[in-house]
Amino acid sequence: MAQSIFSDELNAYISEWKGKPGNLIMILHRVQEEFGYVSREAAEEVSKQLGIPMASIWGVLTFYHFFKLNKPGKYNIQVCLGTACYLKGGDMIVEELGKELGLDVGGLTEDGKFSLEAVRCVGCCGLAPVMTISGEVFGKVTKEQIPGILDKFA
Repeated sequence: MAQSIFSDELNAYISEWKGKPGNLIMILHRVQEEFGYVSREAAEEVSKQLGIPMASIWGVLTFYHFFKLNKPGKYNIQVCLGTACYLKGGDMIVEELGKELGLDVGGLTEDGKFSLEAVRCVGCCGLAPVMTISGEVFGKVTKEQIPGILDKFA
């Protein structure tokens, strides 16, 4: 039998969840937690271990926006484009970050340091527009603040 690409801990988790209802989403969440995203290779391993067709797994991965199919940067930037943030300029924040980093949404800088995502809501509507960098929240962000914020992670 070929060696699994997963850690012993992840393999044990999959074994534990294998027969439970809702197992696929729980397992994919755990895979993403371990790797930061779900690669095709990881999805194929889940398919093999659970006996679920790859098409079904890919359907779940592409339906739910939570799942990342590409490796994020060391610092993953998420800009909220929910209603409050959008109305207060979230789209301009995305545009400015794109210019500063030379990235499109979904992109990764050449050095692998930054990735950029547009998300629906981060739950900080009173601080709109909001962005997060690897979980650190920045509220009431202006275009002028972006270079200084990025410098904190340089």
